Formats: sequence, structure tokens, C-alpha cells
Amino acid sequence: MRKFGFNKEETTLDPFTDLLFNGLLGFAFMFAIAFMLIKPTPEEAKIDPDAEFIITVSWPDEHPDDIDTYVEDPQGNIVWYHIREAGLMHLDRDDRGNFKDTIMMDGEKINNPLNQETITLRGIVKGEYVVNVYHYLANTVDEIPVKVKVEKVNPTVQVIFYDTLFVNGKGTELTAARFILDKDGKVLSVYKKPKKLTVLTRQRK
Repeated sequence: MRKFGFNKEETTLDPFTDLLFNGLLGFAFMFAIAFMLIKPTPEEAKIDPDAEFIITVSWPDEHPDDIDTYVEDPQGNIVWYHIREAGLMHLDRDDRGNFKDTIMMDGEKINNPLNQETITLRGIVKGEYVVNVYHYLANTVDEIPVKVKVEKVNPTVQVIFYDTLFVNGKGTELTAARFILDKDGKVLSVYKKPKKLTVLTRQRK
């Protein structure tokens, strides 16, 4: 009579199954290690561009009017379309409305509708900065909304100022923002107090 019990041959694992199980286990382990290696740490996720602050001025796309940006640093340097580099400031893009916004490529006209100027601060100078917008050329009689944004981009992006101003004719100059930095680039205050920068640039010619 056959006795009830476990048969040794029946309970032995198939070598192929055992090998497959170990292979899958090893693959899962390597995947976990790889994921930990590629996952960015908080330090690696920080932005590190060639700028400390970025000032962006924009107005409606395809609008024909020319809006200019003026920025003064604590040492009295002023960057504008005529002087695109001053101190540690740089005018990266001078937009002239829809002037020269069309280029020819392979016999086809391509239009760039964006109206935007960008100024970067590529270093820190302790003190007050002044950001102005100036309505240089008016082709319309309409009031124009001008958006001004100041971002601190190092070590991480932080918007320190954002507002919409309205210019209503050639020669209109408005102070968008004034902000004060300490020696480490920390923003101590942001406020509005009118200051004409175009007058200062004319005096220096």
C-alpha cells in the first residue's frame, strides 16, 4: 500500500523556473539602483543659468508700437537699446514692435509675432535697481498694456515682481519697479517710485 506523504521528486523545483525567478529578482534590483542614480537630488534640480535675475517686458503680439526697457543698477549704469551692456546688465533682445519681424526662408515669409524685450543681470551688485518702460514709437492711438516681470533665477526661479502697466502715447515713461538687493542677491524690498531714466541717458550723450 502506498503511504501518504510528500514525494521528494514532486517537490523539487524545476531548475529553469528557479533560474528565471533569480533572473527577475536581479533585474528588479538593478532597476531600483538605476532609478535611484538617475533621480535628481534637490541640489541637481536647481537652475544654474548665466544670470542671477531676468527682467522681461512684453506687449501684445503683432502690435506695431515700439516699447523700450531701461534698467539702472546701483552704480548708476543704465542699459537700454543704445547701450546694450552696462555693468553686469545685458539687453538680450531689443524688440521694435513689428519692425523687421518678417524674415524670408526658402522663399517663404515667416512672421515672428512676439513683442518682448529681455534684460539679464549676470552678477550681483548690492543696492537699488530701477526698471522703466518707455513708449518710443507710437503707430496707434490705443492704450497699450505692457507686462513687466522680474525673476530671481539663481539658485531657483522666484518671481519677485509682476505687473501690467499701460502706456498711451509716444514719450510715455513709467517706472515699473524698484528693488533692493543685498550683497548675496537677497531681495530686501520691491516698490514703486517714479524715476525718469531717459533724462539721465540724454545727459550722458
